[in-house]
Amino acid sequence: MISNQILQSTIDGLKGITRIDLCIIDTEGKVLAATFQDTDSYVAAALAFVESPADSQVFLGCQFFKVFDEHQLEYILLAKGDSEDVYMIGKIASFQIQNLLVAYKERFDKDNFVKNLLLDNLLLVDIYNRAKKLHIDTEARRVVFIVETNREKDGNELERVRGLLGGKSRDFITAVDEKNIIVVKEVMDNEGYEELNKTAEVILGLFRSNDDLEIHIAYGTVVNEIKEVSRSYKEARMALDVGKIFFQERQVIAYSTLGIGRLIYQLPIPLCKMFIKEIFDGKSPDEFDEETLTTINKFFENSLNVSETSRQLYIHRNTLVYRLDKLQKSTGLDLRVFEDAITFKIALMVVKYMKYMESLDY
Repeated sequence: MISNQILQSTIDGLKGITRIDLCIIDTEGKVLAATFQDTDSYVAAALAFVESPADSQVFLGCQFFKVFDEHQLEYILLAKGDSEDVYMIGKIASFQIQNLLVAYKERFDKDNFVKNLLLDNLLLVDIYNRAKKLHIDTEARRVVFIVETNREKDGNELERVRGLLGGKSRDFITAVDEKNIIVVKEVMDNEGYEELNKTAEVILGLFRSNDDLEIHIAYGTVVNEIKEVSRSYKEARMALDVGKIFFQERQVIAYSTLGIGRLIYQLPIPLCKMFIKEIFDGKSPDEFDEETLTTINKFFENSLNVSETSRQLYIHRNTLVYRLDKLQKSTGLDLRVFEDAITFKIALMVVKYMKYMESLDY
């Protein structure tokens, strides 16, 4: 349950304080962590000690201890050194590791609860009963972040995020699949979406040193009760998907900023195809040449302002008007008219959505 990395860090710290070498071996004879080299020579003795009724004994110049988890033998601890206090230090180390087992088991129970909460695998009554037993506040303000990478995560990435945010026992960092890290973060009363965006940027900063890693972070809305946490998770999931379609340039995306993209994402593909066919007579609005598409996008960026668009495109106003007139003749839509502009903008987004969904099919 406890990672070898944690065990190694623990005994390294103990050795730094006590100058006593330590080694942890599991009940099958595998060395999990050690502060000295010749550990293999003690494996046979450790396996024999597993079968022994004694809780501690001296053998091969080492003090052997058994570490239990609720009466179940988990580890054999070796303490090695010239000090007369080897036995006492070994007992302290055993006690420390035993406490780690308890702490990690509690965290595992909470982790399991949070996973089931996110995935809607719990009845309402079970949510509140289990939260009470695990001493989890049911009425705290919370929000769910999803950190997605382009490769399978390793334990180190999860622990790095835990190290950054998990210092607060009221925050939860977990995972429900191979590529996503999920953060269920408690939000203070004075914190809003600006602070949430800063939190996302801080998480992003953890991974920026890794050039070959693509990372996207999405988060849902703030909820006030524990039963609503799954809703914030679903919103974050949607934000992640919608962001890939309509906001590819963003590494951080909030559900509250999805706008009309959120609605388009929920449309059935047959309805989208029908819409494009009716508006453009079967043609695709993104099949125009690059110059026309650049003009359209810049026109939308400048809120249909002809003067500002022509200035940014470094073209004469009349040239822009000519292009818009030409577009009107081919599509029947005049982008200078707000209603037509909205129709065209939605059509471009619908086509993006359709192409994305087609790419998933392949």
